Amino acid sequence: MGRSKEFEENEVLQRAMELFWMQGYEKTSMNDLVKHMGIHRKSLYDTFGDKHSLYLKVIDRYAKYSTDKLNAEKLKSKTAYQTIQYIFDYIIEGNKDKHWGCLFVNAATEMGPWDKEVEEKTSESFKKVEDFIARIVREGQEAGEFSSNYDAEILGEILHNTLLGLRVLVRTSASKEKMHRIENFFLNLLSD
Repeated sequence: MGRSKEFEENEVLQRAMELFWMQGYEKTSMNDLVKHMGIHRKSLYDTFGDKHSLYLKVIDRYAKYSTDKLNAEKLKSKTAYQTIQYIFDYIIEGNKDKHWGCLFVNAATEMGPWDKEVEEKTSESFKKVEDFIARIVREGQEAGEFSSNYDAEILGEILHNTLLGLRVLVRTSASKEKMHRIENFFLNLLSD
């Protein structure tokens, strides 16, 4: 009879996600993972595979986390404008003392150039966010909240690119005032 697991997979996967998010792939050793996840090395390998396999699972988990967060922001918003504003504010203010930026941005820049699986996962996620933003913009245009001077898909791409830039700035010493100025500029652009 096999030995039962002495940990909850979702909890330890969450811990792995936080460690990779904070340190990146290359700086995270198997010893770091074993210690941070609070499981034995054999359990890690038996449950998640090698470091790369675990990293891909972490990216998938982060994709669900991000999708859930975007949908939650949309649900609590009364207008398309408010949804976009909440998304900006979450990126700028949302992670309190965690200045880790975005796991997708971190993965795309660290691993994407030479890891096809990571590149595919991050590109797919970026496209989903662009499409999500474009749908919100289109809803705002149809409701008369946003100007129809620009194509919703192009605005989705531009706004997503701006959000990615903000996710990089969050990892730096850039002021929140600067980031909110960028937010306000794009919110005004949508209304012009």
